[in-house]
Amino acid sequence: MSTPTIAVTGGPTLPQERRLVTEVPGPRSRELAERKSAAVTNAVGTMLPVYTVAAGGGVVVDVDGNSLIDLGSGIAVTSVGNSNPRVAAAVADQVAAFTHTCFMVTPYDGYVRVAEALNRLTPGDHAKKSALFNSGAEAVENAVKIARSATRKQAVVAFDHGYHGRTNLTMALTAKSMPYKSGFGPFAPEVYRAPMSYPFRDGDVDGPAAAHRAIDVIEKQVGAANLAAVVIEPIQGEGGFVVPAPGFLQAVADWCTANGVVFIADEVQTGFARTGDLFACDDEGVVPDLIVTAKGIAGGLPLAAVTGRAELMDAPHAGGLGGTYGGNPLACAAALAVLEAIEEDGLVARARQLGTTMLDRLRALQADDPRIGDVRGRGAMVAMELVVPGTTEPDAALAAQVAAACHAAGVVVLTCGTWGNVFRFLPPLSMPDHLLAEAFDVVAEALAATKGM
Repeated sequence: MSTPTIAVTGGPTLPQERRLVTEVPGPRSRELAERKSAAVTNAVGTMLPVYTVAAGGGVVVDVDGNSLIDLGSGIAVTSVGNSNPRVAAAVADQVAAFTHTCFMVTPYDGYVRVAEALNRLTPGDHAKKSALFNSGAEAVENAVKIARSATRKQAVVAFDHGYHGRTNLTMALTAKSMPYKSGFGPFAPEVYRAPMSYPFRDGDVDGPAAAHRAIDVIEKQVGAANLAAVVIEPIQGEGGFVVPAPGFLQAVADWCTANGVVFIADEVQTGFARTGDLFACDDEGVVPDLIVTAKGIAGGLPLAAVTGRAELMDAPHAGGLGGTYGGNPLACAAALAVLEAIEEDGLVARARQLGTTMLDRLRALQADDPRIGDVRGRGAMVAMELVVPGTTEPDAALAAQVAAACHAAGVVVLTCGTWGNVFRFLPPLSMPDHLLAEAFDVVAEALAATKGM
């Protein structure tokens, strides 16, 4: 039986297979890791030090010739694939035309076309405008600037387990200290934290009750009269792929509307078909005032956006938003190709198919393994939380052991969570079925090998 392949524009045809030529990492990757250690600050870590030479479909090929199954997508960035032909062609055409002028100096239509698409596709049918930036953290920070300018208030609320970036303000918004915040303070002031809906750890607290709990904290500790914005991930990413109970998001959004507070949805990790909807807010019909997007927006090129109600977006003074590289023409060309791929290739539906496969497989494993405390997620954004059997006590050591076994066997997996005990599965939406099945065979084998250890 021949090995399925995927054509990669500008490169070789990559066999869609798990192939181990050497140990992982191999000798050439180890050599490069030594060079990295000498040349790159130790503060920039690598989870799996295999050095990539090609990637596409559902595989990453390293310098030693190993072909690894990719369940990470560069942390939800390469949702349409690492070398999507539409994206590669669009970027090549743009490179041949020009690479940069700065939109604030001599603009170009790619930026405008991306803004128009975001205004059309994001939740809600109200008048919208957009601004483009470079990274998710930068976009979150600008969303807060917009909210403060529009409301003339200063306070901002984020949530337990939330992650919003590594800039000073977004570190303040982020809940987890190590490795994101420890030693880097003082942080931006007027940032407060409220409890998140975390069904696995909330017992019988449903979505509306969890929202009431959060709103009570906000009203007592901050006060609506002082609050410019609430910033929340509709499904938390780094915090553990926490899916809030139904009704939680809508109740918080309704409170914001009633109290003149800007509701900011951070969809940096959840956007662009990842959750089986174009945006995670679509699942319950939640309409944010501002929505922040990045990661999957441009197929691996740096681009981010804030899209929102036109009157909010126009609140800052002229020149108050922008940046030298924001909305770079290459990234804009890639983003337009990504949106075309999502629509033409049916990737929203594909995300749901991948999610069903992953959830079914993980729930079957959970039925026979009490260390799997929870399985959750939507679409191709799925998590497995590992605990001490019979409890909700996190087992980060087990997560590290299982991850190491998966890496050694040629499967790229990511861990996350406030306690480091959650596996997050983010396959490219271009992942073929046979590779996904094989990847979860490896996960099952890694779990089985750690029983009794």
